[in-house]
Amino acid sequence: LKATLSTLEADLDELEQSVSIVEQSGARMFGISEQELITRRRYVSSTKDLLHTMKGEVNSLQSAVSNVHAPLHKARAMGPRQDDDQSEWARQEQQILIQEQDRTLETISGTLNTLHRQAGLMGQEIEEHNELLGDLENQTDRTESKLARAQKRMDYFLQKAEESRWSIYILIAILMFLVMLLLIL
Repeated sequence: LKATLSTLEADLDELEQSVSIVEQSGARMFGISEQELITRRRYVSSTKDLLHTMKGEVNSLQSAVSNVHAPLHKARAMGPRQDDDQSEWARQEQQILIQEQDRTLETISGTLNTLHRQAGLMGQEIEEHNELLGDLENQTDRTESKLARAQKRMDYFLQKAEESRWSIYILIAILMFLVMLLLIL
């Protein structure tokens, strides 16, 4: 149970890092709203708090089990009890404690299973976002290439237009010269 809690804690740390990356990069870049990002941050935070609470419960249960078993070991070391009513009462009390611990452990197990499923879903969502980021990067690269080609074409067009302007000036000058010659003659 402690190992499962530690695994979930590691998963939550990764989720928290992912949410932080999205916050730093901007939620719009990942196709989610700011409100959704805030909701996810709160969820990760509340889940972390719940996980810490469960860790505390597991530790307290572990110490309670140790406390229950300690008197049994003492009683065995002392020999058979003479008062059967008292030993029966102690046995029943221990049985009740064990049942309560079993119920608590079942609750914790259910919560851990829910957290594990949610962590899996979040992991899938993170993978989907990574794919979206990859697609966005590819589209950005293609757009950048198209812009570079368009810029080259524009530069070529402007260069040709500049060359054409000088040709027009020369033709106008020749025409003016010819018109003057015709007027003089």
